[in-house]
Amino acid sequence: MSPRAIPAAVAAVLFALAIGADPATAARRVSGVSIVWGGDVTLGSSYGRPPNRGRPQLASLTGALRRADVAAVNYEGTFGSGGRSKCAGGRSNCFAFQAPPANAATLRWAGIDVVNQANNHAHDFGGSGMAQTHAALRGAGVRWTGAPGQVTVLRRGGARIAFVGFSTYPWSAPMSSDAAVRALVGAAARRARIVVAFLHAGAEGAGKDHVPYGHEHAYGEDRGDSRRFARVAVDAGADLVLGSGPHVVRGLQLYRDRLIAYSLGNLTGWHNFGTGGNSALSALLRVDVDRDGALARGSLISLRLDGAGVPHADPARGAERLMRSLSASDFGDTSAWSSFVAELR
Repeated sequence: MSPRAIPAAVAAVLFALAIGADPATAARRVSGVSIVWGGDVTLGSSYGRPPNRGRPQLASLTGALRRADVAAVNYEGTFGSGGRSKCAGGRSNCFAFQAPPANAATLRWAGIDVVNQANNHAHDFGGSGMAQTHAALRGAGVRWTGAPGQVTVLRRGGARIAFVGFSTYPWSAPMSSDAAVRALVGAAARRARIVVAFLHAGAEGAGKDHVPYGHEHAYGEDRGDSRRFARVAVDAGADLVLGSGPHVVRGLQLYRDRLIAYSLGNLTGWHNFGTGGNSALSALLRVDVDRDGALARGSLISLRLDGAGVPHADPARGAERLMRSLSASDFGDTSAWSSFVAELR
């Protein structure tokens, strides 16, 4: 049975942000651009091929995704067939994700406009796998970003929005080089009034929901310093920093009146992501900005993954509750939640 669509009023917390303005001013800003961000997505792999090209995985989210001016996710894997897997040769703790190219069309069907490809799974099948992925995305009408020097610009309602993506891998823009971050974000800011920086970083697993200071590591890899990157990106002109990577939700922070979302966990994966405990918590974050990128308000829809990795509305708002707690403990006075001047349900 396909999952039910999420009613707009279910499991959502709405907020307006006090950025030197009263709530009425914040409300007027909503006439700008709405951006929805989800977590990690795969639409099939060697762990299982979903039915109907993966549509059941995103069916419950289409309303929220399609209503936004721009919807974005981190695509955690490749689209293609054949090729040499990075896991060839029996490497331990190795995971390579490849979905049929036709499944890329499900992203567009669901309302997703752009995906981050700056992540550890974009190169699972080497350069050929990346080329196949980009061809599938292009054929589906889905944009992508994340390569070194790549700025992807979308136009919505007369506003130009630039997307750049960063991680610690050589096929992506380097998050650990302050100079490279400043240069790429600066280039994006020269091409658009609104700049969104994607970040794929951090250690992985159910116990990695806090954002530490300094570099994180996983599977012998340097997974970057998320706090430092976010500050450098905002200082360089990013209006939103939208993160993924830990496979669990993390907190929300404000820095210089710009929102940083360090992780929303896994949005959906067909039997290839863990779904036990907090790993089952997921969310969609909607952020409304004006045409200059100033933050107006946002909404968080709490989700919970079932055993197959399909998201459903979570009336208990588990993701929201955990993210509130993490935001307070990790960021104190810079917690985004502490700046919400109104909450509606």
